[in-house]
Amino acid sequence: MLRATKVRIYPTPEQQSALDRQFGSVRFVWNRALAIMRHRYRVHGQSLSAKHDLKKLLPVAKRNRRYAWLAEADSMALQQSLLNLDRAFKAFFEGRARYPSFKGRRGRQSSYHLTGRTAVVAGAIEIPKVPGAIEARLHREVTGLLKSITLSRSVTGKYYAALLYDDGARAPEPAAVVMPEAIVGVDVGLTHLMIESTGRKTENPRHLRRAAKNLRRKQKSLSRKKKGSKNRAKARLRVAKAHERVANARADFQHKQSRRLVDENQAIVVESLAIKNLLKNHCLARAISDAAWGLLVTKLKYKAKAAGVHLVELNRFAPTSKTCSLCDHKLDDLPLAVRTWTCPKCGSEHDRDLNAAANLKRWGILELRTGGWHVPACGGLRKSTPAVVAASETGNSAAQAA
Repeated sequence: MLRATKVRIYPTPEQQSALDRQFGSVRFVWNRALAIMRHRYRVHGQSLSAKHDLKKLLPVAKRNRRYAWLAEADSMALQQSLLNLDRAFKAFFEGRARYPSFKGRRGRQSSYHLTGRTAVVAGAIEIPKVPGAIEARLHREVTGLLKSITLSRSVTGKYYAALLYDDGARAPEPAAVVMPEAIVGVDVGLTHLMIESTGRKTENPRHLRRAAKNLRRKQKSLSRKKKGSKNRAKARLRVAKAHERVANARADFQHKQSRRLVDENQAIVVESLAIKNLLKNHCLARAISDAAWGLLVTKLKYKAKAAGVHLVELNRFAPTSKTCSLCDHKLDDLPLAVRTWTCPKCGSEHDRDLNAAANLKRWGILELRTGGWHVPACGGLRKSTPAVVAASETGNSAAQAA
């Protein structure tokens, strides 16, 4: 299996200068290639490919005195920058992303390095064009074949290395027999982040709302600083650190919850949501972004795959909330403000979110069975026994049939 580990690195001042030059070269290649492609299309109406057309110009640019400094950067990192630009345009034309934009020096920086001259040694990593080994906090053992290393620098000035390696082990196969009690349906919400079919509700920590007062104070301080001044740079760094703490707290919480779900169950059933469409609701956009449902499902996906756990994604148009989980009666309409409702057919009272989680589990079991996986009825406790029929009952049945 391919595994990735992100570690913190601590370069020396000399190594920081080399890394910053590397990031600058990668950023320059991206921006220059994007400008050439835009100009070519606007003036001549022709499309260029960053992968096939512009990649050939890298050796020519290095021989030019004007761009000779590009030779100081790792050639593989520069080529990967063009490949990333090509993928960005492909995602744009497929409707999965926005039009590629220019990169600034104040944002997040990154560079990609293939194996060959890269290595992970005891407590350090080695990168081409960077003098010496860079100290790294390897909190997890890297075993297997190292595939690539992606270096990055956050907005707050912290350096990281993402290690991609093949551990040499085969991916675990999901269990052929999935017990119903080991299947959980997970519905997501805003008041409660996760509602499970077992009845457990996980409160939404609302990390952004809790940090709103601190962020507002620091952002107001930043707006008062003179542009280009050192005090403005310091204020911008304080705002970036505050946002980084919010992102780290959210990621930590989601990692713990996703790990718990994967460890406790054989199958997890979730609903595929169109987050982009939901964000068009301006009343709920900030709360939905703070909850980060998409990131939670992403963490569930790769952890379930690594642990051999089934992850079933149901169609987002499935009426999970307005369908009775006991008698399958479906309401014509159920406004979002209605949190509890009574089934007009069977009379059972439902909590909107718990009912949705129960339906996710029921329909997830049907999806598993349709996919060829065995899910025993009643947890495999039901046994077939021969029924003894009385003679009088048999006679009555025969008479009725006649």
